Amino acid sequence: MYRIWVPDLDSPSYFVAIAAVELGFFKQEGIDIEFIHNTNKGPELMREGKLDFIAGPAFAGTRAFPSWKGIKLLCALSQYSYWFMAVRSTLDVKRGDLQAIKGLRISAAPAWPEMSLRYMLADAGIDLERDNVRIVPPPPPYGDKGFMARNGVDSIIQNTADAYWGNGMRVAIGERLGIAKLHLDLRRGDGPPGARHYNFAALTAHERITSEHREVAAGAIRAIVKAQKTLKADPSISTEVGQRLFPADEAELIAGLIERDARFYDAEITHDAVNGLMNFARAYGLIKDAVPYEDLVATPFSHLWKE
Repeated sequence: MYRIWVPDLDSPSYFVAIAAVELGFFKQEGIDIEFIHNTNKGPELMREGKLDFIAGPAFAGTRAFPSWKGIKLLCALSQYSYWFMAVRSTLDVKRGDLQAIKGLRISAAPAWPEMSLRYMLADAGIDLERDNVRIVPPPPPYGDKGFMARNGVDSIIQNTADAYWGNGMRVAIGERLGIAKLHLDLRRGDGPPGARHYNFAALTAHERITSEHREVAAGAIRAIVKAQKTLKADPSISTEVGQRLFPADEAELIAGLIERDARFYDAEITHDAVNGLMNFARAYGLIKDAVPYEDLVATPFSHLWKE
């Protein structure tokens, strides 16, 4: 039995991996696989040999594998940075206005979302102290699987924040409740120039998979590609998966989010994506020196991205 970890179970950008498991595409490839839920220790579990795959940020593994040594990126789950900012719906601000962020309290979960927010703010020329921007922690996750999508909305309801940062499901819940509105969508060009290349969602595998179990590595990529094609062809199929895994309000929203993001479901890992990732990882001290594309990406399997 193989194990896969998804840091945000209800992220539309990671959902491809969830669908690949839940719709049986891994099993079709002869891979028995199960999720590891409600933990933020995925990279550490992989280092300990208790985890085989991570479906999450392309930089995730660096926390336990310096400079990605010992792991490989198999394929992209989706293209471009998938981080969003929503603001209180009553704020009179124009979408995409970076200056409007000044003076706000912004909820962001440590460590990865908060790290990306700090990077984006610095890249936009916003100084936290000078511009009176406060980054505040969200309420704790809820449910047995550690859901976090309501945390942004709850931060506004509890008046601990004026805005929140996270994945698309968080924004969708805020919009549906009329509590928040979209302010920044990095994937679609909001934020500082080049922000869409900060990060991307990837399937990371332990190197023992790519070296000793090559058929499993290949099967995992094929499973992801099948899920991407299936979700593109019929986003509504995501509802049945959501109903099995998500709180009811999130299950109702997932198909719309998948339909919106389907054009970004592409398994290819481009050189531009890796270059942007290296800039982000170096700036935040995740790595000292840029890692060559061929050392990061499992290139012997790249032909499978377009099958």
